[in-house]
Order: sequence, then C-alpha cells, then structure tokens
Amino acid sequence: MRLRLSMLAIPVVLSSTPAALFAQGHGEEAGGGLFDINVGLIIWTIIIFLSVLTVLWRFAFGPILAAVNAREEGINKALEEAKTRQAEAEKLLEEHKRQLADARRQAQEIVAEGREAGGRLQKEIEGKAREESEAILTRAKAEIEREKDAAVDVLRRESVDLALAAASKLLDQRLDGDQDRKLVMDYVDGLSTKKPGAEA
Repeated sequence: MRLRLSMLAIPVVLSSTPAALFAQGHGEEAGGGLFDINVGLIIWTIIIFLSVLTVLWRFAFGPILAAVNAREEGINKALEEAKTRQAEAEKLLEEHKRQLADARRQAQEIVAEGREAGGRLQKEIEGKAREESEAILTRAKAEIEREKDAAVDVLRRESVDLALAAASKLLDQRLDGDQDRKLVMDYVDGLSTKKPGAEA
C-alpha cells in the first residue's frame, strides 16, 4: 500500500516541478497574457499526463477494478444467497402451513371422535341405568308380591283363628276333636291355595 502511494506521489511532484521551473525562467518577462501559447508547458503537461495515466493504469486502475469486480461478485453472491434463503423460507412456510392444516384436521378428527365416544358412552350409561332400574323395579315388585303373599297368609290364618274363636263362642263349646281339627286344617289349606281375588 505504501509503494502504491509513493508511486502516485511521483507524478504529482513531477507535475509541480515544470510549473515551478517555468515560473522561475519566465517570471521576469513581462507582457505574458492569459491566452499566450507556451509550447514547452504544453509538452511537459502532456508528458506528465501520460506518466500519471501510465502509473494509475498500472498500479491503481487494476486494484480498483479488481475491488469493484470483487464487490460486484460479492453483491451477486449475496443476492443469490438471499434468493436461495427466500426460496427455503417459502418452502418452510409452505411446510408449516401444511403441518398446521394437518394439525387442525387431526384436532377436528379427535373432537369428532370424542363426540362420538361421548355419545356412545352416554347411550351405554343410559342403557345400563335403564336395565338397572328395570331390575330394581322387578326385584321390588317380586318383594312386594312376596310381602303381599305373606301378609295375606297371615291374614288368612288370623281370620281362621277369629272364625274358630267366634264359632266356639257361638256353639259355646270348644272344637278340639280330631275330626274338627282335620276340618279346620282342610279349610286353612283351601284358603292358602285360593287366589286373593278368587273369593267373591
């Protein structure tokens, strides 16, 4: 870098030297106008310009063009990478959208299955409750029927006892013979075999 700066400084020094020499050699002369043509100055200017152009072409333009080209390549590479990343981002976005749609669909299916399972469970519970209530009702009816039969049997026995007691008082005697006892037992057995609604 220092070498390049020194090479660039040489034409500047050379360009200032002829102007200084020209000013020293012709400073005393009067009458020089603004539009006067000085061939020596023109030649020196052309030589210096060509020297500066050569130095710049050899030492400055190459690195500058290389830096510009490298910068352009870097920008193009960055643009390509940006396009690639944008394409990848779009692919990821599409994948995420697809996964989200799948998740929503699965959630809807799970909710639908849950509703169906809930409906089935409710029907099963209702069916079991109905069966249990019917079983309880059947057992209750059977128990009531048994208790009714027992109560009717007790009532019949008490009625027989009351009838015998009343008959004994009416006849003013006790019925305690074997024949009388057999008669009463047959009567009681006949009452126990009759249905409650059959006596009318």
